[in-house]
Amino acid sequence: MSILTIEKLEKRVGNILFFPKIDLHIKKGEAVAIKCSHEIGKLLIEMIIGKERVSDGEISILGLKVRDNYKQLCKKIGILSLNEGMYERLNAVDYLQFFNRLYEGRAEVDVILQKVGLWERRKQKIEQLTFSERKRLQLARTILHNPDFIIMEEPDQNVDVETKLIIQKMISELIEKEKAVLITTSNFENAILITENVYKLSDEGLKKIEIAEEDSNIQQDEPKKLEEEIMEEEMIPLIQPVRFEKIPAKVEDKIILFDPTEISFIESNEGISHLHVNEEVFPCTYTLNELFDRLQPFGFFRCHRSYIVNLQKVREVITWTRNSYSLILEDSKKSSIPLSKGKLTELKDVIGL
Repeated sequence: MSILTIEKLEKRVGNILFFPKIDLHIKKGEAVAIKCSHEIGKLLIEMIIGKERVSDGEISILGLKVRDNYKQLCKKIGILSLNEGMYERLNAVDYLQFFNRLYEGRAEVDVILQKVGLWERRKQKIEQLTFSERKRLQLARTILHNPDFIIMEEPDQNVDVETKLIIQKMISELIEKEKAVLITTSNFENAILITENVYKLSDEGLKKIEIAEEDSNIQQDEPKKLEEEIMEEEMIPLIQPVRFEKIPAKVEDKIILFDPTEISFIESNEGISHLHVNEEVFPCTYTLNELFDRLQPFGFFRCHRSYIVNLQKVREVITWTRNSYSLILEDSKKSSIPLSKGKLTELKDVIGL
């Protein structure tokens, strides 16, 4: 059964088309992440909850049309907004107990506070909590009434690593409990870290981002070619000679040549490789496979189907869930790079663990 059903949904404001007709279905036990601008993501959420008028199409939740049944549906929905007002003079316990009474729920507030890592801060007033702690309290309020459908707007924007970990684990628990989760985010890495059901929404429509396995380009009908490649790899000496090679990137009408050691990581988004250098981003004409071939001798590692990372820049390996890992870099942003489950063992071998 689909929890959320969107059919032929369109949004226009005057002559501006935010997105053309789109269809989307989210079932029980499924999480979908939509990469889009903040403005479009906010519009979509407000349309789903009946706050913003739709230009065309239909939205249903649990088989009921939102436009006619939102009051009936609101107790079945949990919403984590990016910017949310809070009663700052209340402490965390009183805040959740207030909503518990409002929802006429029977949630164990202390248990939920432990889940979001706020048990020791439960008596602190909200105005004394950090931004990340407030986000965790908002998450607790979102799941307090045990909703069937959870909407999250940029859930881990600007939060610390501990809070990202808690959000990831909570999403995994919700999926295991057969809940449906919709996440809007402007960050591609955050989207693919949460789920493999990732879409891009823009004025061109809703397009699923195909996330194939790293070796999916190997054809089944080419065993001879594959055998030759393996033989060639076995002939490569274990210690390769040092190579001095610049990596080109284009900025407007100029070509910039980067030393490999300057590059922190490389991200492939919709077929375009982006070099992350000194916390700036530069497009590159090489594919991710081509870049990895050139950069592997310099200590770069293919950590994910869409990412290559400079291992010299890695500070931490974070375990989010049983199947979800990240590499935390040593830059000022503490950039988080996804690590595929299948790559964890290979990484341990590379770094000697």
